[in-house]
Formats: sequence, structure tokens, C-alpha cells
Amino acid sequence: MVLIKTHRDTLLAPLQSVSGIVERRHTLPILSNVLLEKHGDRLTLLATDIEIQITTATDVAGGEGDGAVTVGARKLQEILRSLPEKTEVSLVLEDKRLQVRAGKSKFSLQTLPADDFPRMTISEGETKEFQLSQKAFRQLLGKTQYSMAAQDVRYYLNGLMLLVEGKELRAVATDGHRLAYASVEIEADLPRQELILPRKTVLELNRLLVDNDEPLKITLASNQIRFAFGSVVLVSKLIDGKFPDYERVVPATLRNHMTVGRQALMQAMTRAAILTNEKFRGVRVVLSENSLKLIAANAEQEEAQDEIEVNYTGEPIDVGFNVGYLLDVLNNVAADEVQWSFNDANSSALISLPGNDRFKYVVMPMRI
Repeated sequence: MVLIKTHRDTLLAPLQSVSGIVERRHTLPILSNVLLEKHGDRLTLLATDIEIQITTATDVAGGEGDGAVTVGARKLQEILRSLPEKTEVSLVLEDKRLQVRAGKSKFSLQTLPADDFPRMTISEGETKEFQLSQKAFRQLLGKTQYSMAAQDVRYYLNGLMLLVEGKELRAVATDGHRLAYASVEIEADLPRQELILPRKTVLELNRLLVDNDEPLKITLASNQIRFAFGSVVLVSKLIDGKFPDYERVVPATLRNHMTVGRQALMQAMTRAAILTNEKFRGVRVVLSENSLKLIAANAEQEEAQDEIEVNYTGEPIDVGFNVGYLLDVLNNVAADEVQWSFNDANSSALISLPGNDRFKYVVMPMRI
């Protein structure tokens, strides 16, 4: 049976949307597959790794009747990618195999029953819903996600905390050495709820969302979250744990404030980073009136020094930081200037945006 007959691009785009979460090797073979379901002219594609599920749909005009099958997601994607653009492709179901035909090319792929494919459903009972633009949420992720831990034993740090309260949505990420906070206004008035998104979910959302004003609908349940945007629906489990109290981490009073052009600071730090120690990446920040010196050295006794003009009249400070942590924040905020606030060389520093209280970045000093 010819299940689908359509152009290669009509299949490839939605397949790329869902297949990012598919693990190459899984203890359950069916989780390496994508579920294809055809009803009339509508084709739905679904992938899951049990923690996250992504569904999308597209219109396909050709084919003989309805049907459902699961097939290796990566293999199908690589086959479609290898074909020329605008090639007409047929997917044919035959003896528990899915044949991909295009011109004189033919591929026969193993299938597994669609009925065995696991699905995640969000419990619709106690849910809260709100929406904002894809752009606003993607920017919220962009300002915070780089501070997530990667493989910390404190599993709740390997994710991003979302906090909804009243008409505000906040995002916070920390790996114990630095913390990023950003907030955005939403058109809702909701009771306070904290939840932790897994790292993989955050990275997938960042990949799939686009920088436009199209709506993103977010549904919160007790242990799950659903994001619906365009033709994509992403359902994710949440990390069960207590996120650190970020308000205690953000310094309340800081004596010394410096304002500097973001681009100039980023370029100077990129130059200094070349000669930092590969493991510790420490850079000395030496502040005096209207001057910022960056000094880096490594085990080979090589040294880099750079100096830029800044707006600073506070007390002299000589403090060390991981240059990678500083470059992360400078690369991920879109502002002409940043404000850097200190107390002394032994306490956390705060990077913020002048005239904007919706973003804060706290970074711990390091001994050099």
C-alpha cells in the first residue's frame, strides 16, 4: 500500500522537528523510531524518549487510505536528506517493511507496530494555561540557559527553573558557580508555581522556537508541561526537586558600579582568554578609575594584558573570574552596554543591563 506520496521537503521538515530527541541507541528499540500516522491528507509525526514527546503534522495529498507505522527516525531522515530537493517520494507499506521510493532509488526499512509506540498524555485536571510570543520565550531561554549545569549530581541544577506568579514569568538557571535570571510579562494572572524543565527540553525548545510574534501556548500540570506552537506540540516531564532560592544568591547591596560597552568588553575578554589556563580559564580583572585591565596567564608562563576605558569611579579592585562564565553572558544579552557591580574581590559580582531590572547575572570570583 502506498501510504504517502509527496515531495521530499514536505516530509523532511516535520521529521527534523521531532527527531532531535530520538536517541541513537536505546534499550527499547521502538524509541529509536518515529511514529507516522496518516488520516486523510493529514500526516502526524511523533517521537519520544519517555521524558519528552514532540508531535507535529503536515498535509500530504498523495497516498492510498489511512495507516500508521513506526520506522527508524535517523535512517529515514538521512535517506530523505540524501535525496535532491523537490524529489517526489513514496512511502510504501509492504510485509512489515516501509519502502522509500524516489526515482530509481529504493530503500527498505524495518518497522515496528504503531500500537506498541509509547505516548505521553498531559493530565488535563489541575492545569494552568497562558501564552506569550515565541520570540519572548526564546529570548528568556537565551538569557539564562547557558548557566544550567550539565551533569551535576544535584540533578535539579541540570535544568532551568520556571516560576510563574501573577502576570510574570521568570526563568532561572545556575550551576553553583554562576546564576542567570530573566523575567517577562505575560497576559495572565496566575497563582505562584515553580517547576524545573530538564536540560534536554530547554535545548529542544531553543532549537524549535522561532524569533517571531507567533503565539506559544504553555500548559502547566503538576509533573508535566506542554508547549504548543505552530504545528508542534512538545510535552515534557518535569524534574522533581527543590531549586535553590535564587533571591538569596543575588547580592542585595553592592558599592561599586562600572558601566562598559558590551562589544568592547567581549572583544577584550576573547583576546585575554587565548592565554588562560585551559582547565581553569582564570582572568584577572583590575579596576581603577575609568580603566579596566584584563590579565591572563597560563602554565607555560605566557601572559596577555588588555585595557579598555570604562565608566568607573569606585574603589580599586583586583579580582579573578572564569573568563568562560563572563563570555557566556556577554554573548547572550542583546544590549549596547552592561553594568558590572562589585563589593570586593571575595564576594559575588552582579552583571545587569542599565535601566532594565528584568535581567541579572551573578558570578562567583575565583582565586588566581
